[in-house]
This record gives sequence, C-alpha cells and structure tokens, in this order.
Amino acid sequence: MNKITINGAQLAYIRRGKGTPLVLIHGYPLDHSIWEDVVPLLQKDFDLIVPDVRGFGGSTVIEASYSMTDIANDLAALLDGLGVEKAALAGHSMGGYVALAFAKAFPNRVHGLALVSSQAAGDSPERKEGRYKTAEEVDTKGVQIVAAAMTDKLTKNQKVRDVIKLLIGQQSAAGVTGALKAMAEREDLTSFLASFNLPLVLLHGNADELIPIDRAREIKLLNPSAHLVELAGAGHMPMMEFAEKTAEALKQLK
Repeated sequence: MNKITINGAQLAYIRRGKGTPLVLIHGYPLDHSIWEDVVPLLQKDFDLIVPDVRGFGGSTVIEASYSMTDIANDLAALLDGLGVEKAALAGHSMGGYVALAFAKAFPNRVHGLALVSSQAAGDSPERKEGRYKTAEEVDTKGVQIVAAAMTDKLTKNQKVRDVIKLLIGQQSAAGVTGALKAMAEREDLTSFLASFNLPLVLLHGNADELIPIDRAREIKLLNPSAHLVELAGAGHMPMMEFAEKTAEALKQLK
C-alpha cells in the first residue's frame, strides 16, 4: 500500500486504473480490502483510490475524538496530495456516512455519490446508546467481541463470514471505538440528500440485517432521480457477495 502524511498522521491507500476518479470507502470495522474483488472490474473505467480511513488497516490510529467530517477532511487532503480536484465517492455502510459528510463539506469536489448498504439518517437515541456501550466493551475486552457479535449479521455467505471475522480481529481497539463514537454523533443528512442533484447510486441487498433496504427505498422516494439497485439475496457486504453486480452499479458514476 501507499501512504501519505496528513496533519502528522499517515493515511494508507491503493490506487489503480484510469478514468473518472472514484474513491471507494470501506465500512466499519473493516478496511480497504473489502473492495478487492471489485477493483479489477472497475479499473478500466475509473481512477480508483481506495483508502483505509483513520484508525483502520494501515492508517494511523487517532486517539482524540473525531467526526465523520474529520474523516472526510482526511480524504480531501488525500485527494489534494494525489492532485485530484474532483471525484465520485462510493461508501459502504460507515463509508457512506463519510461520503455524505464529504459531499456536504466539499460539494464542488464531488462528481457523484454511491451509498452501498448505507443510509442518510442519523442514529436514534437507542442506537447511539448502543454504540457507546459497545465502545466501552471494546475498551475492556478487545475487538473480538465485535467480530463475534457482527460477523453473522453481515452476510449469510460462510466464505465471506470467515474472511470478515479475521479482518475485524485485525483492527485496533482504539480505531473501532473512535469510529463507533463518530457514527453515534453523526449528522442526519436526509434533507441534504433529498436535494442532491448529482449522480446518486443506491446499492442495497434485500437480506441486509444491519441496515434494512427500506433506508435506500426511502432515499429513492425523496430523490427520484437516484439509481436504486436492489440485490436479491445480498446481505450487508454486496461488494464481497456479488462483486460483478456491485461493479455494474458503480459504473453509473462514470
């Protein structure tokens, strides 16, 4: 992987292909490798930039509290470092929250947006409380409790489950807790997305147990020009479960 220093911290990323710049943003509590089956399918059409967001994979763990906008600022600095003025962004789950924060903070730098197994709504009070409780448990017991609790909810594909469980276990406890708190405090961007007038792709599995497909359908109702792709049988990890269909959907951002 390549690394770039941003405000004293290192951000790890890979870059592949040529064409329209497209940033693929991984979800929680994972890293860039979830996109590895999709990258070869897209690199003929896109200049792919695939980072590990702060606290995950090969990127620096930030001990101080931070927000989705702070992660979006990291990505803006990464694009600056790569000489990329404008890009499309595709975010998976938490990565979708980051992509939305980026689109709000840097509207002139966005070519298009894809939300993969994600949503625009903020956390309910109960969900927020749950995230903070999980953060406390990770602090005391480590990331394996997240791997044990989440893996089976992410997909019914056992091969993918095996990969994901190992991947979650490789992440740092501080990165996981930092992301949990940032997600809990994220802004509700439903109204922002309702008025979003650039290419918008909504990719969601109808068997997603973490974020129901109704969240994507609600965005489609608010923004009828959005391109909604519903994947039958897909759970929360369509880029690993149905790589070719995921790639075809993302080509709408060319």
